[in-house]
Amino acid sequence: MAAAVADIHDGATVMIGGFGTAGMPSELIDALIEQGSRELTIINNNAGNGETGLAALLKARRVRKMVCSFPRQADSHHFDALYRAGEIELELVPQGNLAERIRAAGAGIGGFFTPTGYGTLLAEGKETREINGRQYVFETPLHADFALIKALAGDRWGNLVYRKTARNFGPIMAMAAKTAIVQVERVVDLGELDPEAIVTPGIFVQRVVATGAAAKKEAA
Repeated sequence: MAAAVADIHDGATVMIGGFGTAGMPSELIDALIEQGSRELTIINNNAGNGETGLAALLKARRVRKMVCSFPRQADSHHFDALYRAGEIELELVPQGNLAERIRAAGAGIGGFFTPTGYGTLLAEGKETREINGRQYVFETPLHADFALIKALAGDRWGNLVYRKTARNFGPIMAMAAKTAIVQVERVVDLGELDPEAIVTPGIFVQRVVATGAAAKKEAA
């Protein structure tokens, strides 16, 4: 884990997969906290839950800016405290726009028009256009230096399969980041994954680290 995140530098933009705690790459986040990078821009669906994972990264005051769609909930107290104290910046992005901005970065699209957010504070300073009688807002892609992702299994080429809703933002984040770092329960032999079940092709993945019981036993 330490080696996988060693080159995440101060000021980096880091996408972190997960929908709440579903698909949250907690072990990679713990390694990032231990590594010590600061002034990070984090792109995630929300702004941390409780005391672990992203919430722990926020608590350690390593994050300069959050880009997310759902920053406030009952257990997002670390983000709340930082935001109220003026110690963290927030870019609020509607969830569908967030997903599409990430996908656009991975697909090489220069931007897109969406009706979501038109006429609200979220559209201030952005280009707007009427298309077929409806008003739209122009949104730009979200790129990242690194993506931290959790998958169920992967092979040494980086082909990945996911477990149910833990899939969420992982596939598009792997495409949108320069370096995709993935924690998996197990690394399997080449050819063991059914090609029809592979969601993220290995071409988008640079590093794979196993976290399951077999990996821990081998490390011990």
